[in-house]
Amino acid sequence: MFSAQTIVSDLNKIRTRSPLVHNITNYVVMNLTANALLSIGASPVMAHAVEEVEDMVGLAAAVVINIGTLSSRWVEAMARAIKAERKKIPVILDPVGAGATPYRTQTARQLLSEGPVAIIRGNGSEIRALVEDQARTKGVDSLEGSEAAIEAAGKLSQDFGCVVSISGATDIIIQNDAIIRIANGHPLMPRVTGLGCTASAVTGAFAAVDH
Repeated sequence: MFSAQTIVSDLNKIRTRSPLVHNITNYVVMNLTANALLSIGASPVMAHAVEEVEDMVGLAAAVVINIGTLSSRWVEAMARAIKAERKKIPVILDPVGAGATPYRTQTARQLLSEGPVAIIRGNGSEIRALVEDQARTKGVDSLEGSEAAIEAAGKLSQDFGCVVSISGATDIIIQNDAIIRIANGHPLMPRVTGLGCTASAVTGAFAAVDH
C-alpha cells in the first residue's frame, strides 16, 4: 500500500498543492489538528454549520469526520458532508469513543452507512465497537490493543471497501487481506490528548493527494 518513498513523495505533494482538508471535528483538538495540518503544508478548515457544509465539501480535497464532541446538529452536518461528497474526494471517519455509549456507537455506524468512507481510523476498542455489540471502551480511551481489533478491522475493510487504521503501541493498517504494522509509538503518547484525532486529520491530508 505504501513505502518510505511514497510517503516522502506524498508529503512533497502536500507541500506543493496545499490541499484543503475540511474537518468536522471536536472542540478539544481543533487548534492542535489545524496546526498539525499547517505544519505539513496542508490547509485546514474547521466548518461545522449545517448551512454551509455542502458548499465547503465542494471546495475541499478531503473530509475528516471526528465524533469526539457529539450533538444532533453536528451529526446532521457530518451526514450531509458524507452525502455531499460529489467530487469523489476521500472521507476519513474517526469514531471517537465508539463503544462508550449506545448513542456514540450508533452514530458512528450510521455515518458509515451514509456514503463511501475511504479510511476509518480509531483505536482498538473503537474499531471493534463498529462491528461487535459487546465491545466497550473507557470514555474515549481504548481498552483493547491494536492486535485485538484485526478481525473487526478486516471485516470493516471488506464490508465497506475502505482502509482501516488501528492506533496503538503498534499501529496496524488493513486493506482487504493486506496488513501493515508500524511500530513508531511511545509510552507517553496516551498522556497527550488529541494525538489520535491529529493522526486522522493528517491522514486526510495524505489521502487528499493520493487516493
